[in-house]
Amino acid sequence: MINLSAMTIELYLRPVCGFCMALRARLEHAGLPFRAVNIWEDPDAATRVRSVAGGNETVPTVFVGPAAMVNPGIDEVLTAVRTHAPDLLAS
Repeated sequence: MINLSAMTIELYLRPVCGFCMALRARLEHAGLPFRAVNIWEDPDAATRVRSVAGGNETVPTVFVGPAAMVNPGIDEVLTAVRTHAPDLLAS
């Protein structure tokens, strides 16, 4: 069972990725707690991204509980948060 109170949004990125930085800014603006993971510095993170992105290292990739989203917009992330981690909206 997933512990929703301990859940966080995981944002997998590369620091030179404009799409990643834009989504990061939107998450910050929305006040959502998230953990940013640089796939260039963490081989396990790159493997996790490839596992949901058809073998590619497509970023940004976001995980919210069981939901994995490749190159999502903020609306898609918010929908996943409402579904899988609504307590994060109150933080």
